[in-house]
Amino acid sequence: MTPLQLVVCGTDTDVGKTVVSALLVQGLEARYWKPVQCGLDPGPEGGGDRDRVQRWLQLPPQRLLPEAYRLRAPVSPHWASALESGDPERPGPPLDPQRLELPAVEGPLVVETAGGLLVPLRPDLLQIEQIQRWGLPVLLVARSGLGTLNHTLLSLEALRHRDIPVLGVLLNGEPHANNQATLEQLGGVPMLGCLPPLPRLDGPALAEQWQHLDLSHRLNAAI
Repeated sequence: MTPLQLVVCGTDTDVGKTVVSALLVQGLEARYWKPVQCGLDPGPEGGGDRDRVQRWLQLPPQRLLPEAYRLRAPVSPHWASALESGDPERPGPPLDPQRLELPAVEGPLVVETAGGLLVPLRPDLLQIEQIQRWGLPVLLVARSGLGTLNHTLLSLEALRHRDIPVLGVLLNGEPHANNQATLEQLGGVPMLGCLPPLPRLDGPALAEQWQHLDLSHRLNAAI
């Protein structure tokens, strides 16, 4: 079987993409790549999402691919790149699409996007257009609670409009049976379950959830 390479995208910001990415990296024994990191945290426990995945999973360096861009401002990539110069009169250059090409790696790969599907990477390139260029299937991460139906169904419609394959939707947060059932009925893609809030974030806790959600079988069935 061909090793699974996929893109993890969210319906919105702060929906739990990085936690889900770590879950997949560990469960699939995959490499992790976040091509564009915005909002670097200067604190002692800070850094970017690659640093968080490393702390949680304690992976060897070769499993964590360096970002194409590490941008300081916690804003959309098109704006964060302009702010990198530190001079509003002379904005920094836009992202170079050639630097966003998929790394040539063998084996499973988890690519985590910055923000949602229609976030602009540069004024003339939306994130969903970059996903089209990669040609990988998407795993969509969505909130489990109020508001998720609209965000999730809109995201699925955008993916379907561009013929981007979707492995499924994984909810994140307190379980909400009606939301999950409604998305299963209306979304037209597999529902992969709900990742609940975890008392700790580390390898053993994520491994337990991988088994509980039966993601090996669910993802194989979705391919």
